[in-house]
Amino acid sequence: MFTIEHEFDATVVTLVDEGETPLKEDVTVNAFDDCVTIEQYDPVHDRVMTITLSFTQVRDLEAALDLPEGVYRLKLIDEDEA
Repeated sequence: MFTIEHEFDATVVTLVDEGETPLKEDVTVNAFDDCVTIEQYDPVHDRVMTITLSFTQVRDLEAALDLPEGVYRLKLIDEDEA
């Protein structure tokens, strides 16, 4: 399950783990104008851990989820070429 909220400065997506046990903590994805942050509570350290990605890294991650093992570089296409 997931939720989507549009806030003043970000779009917030929360991913809720509903699978079989052991369940993981919720993951919160914040999409800002200049970056994306991913947050998850870490019960071992009793704090929220945050990762910050550029939009280039998000684009690469999206592509990587559909590709086999290997090393890749995405080529950007100009809108005029499309």
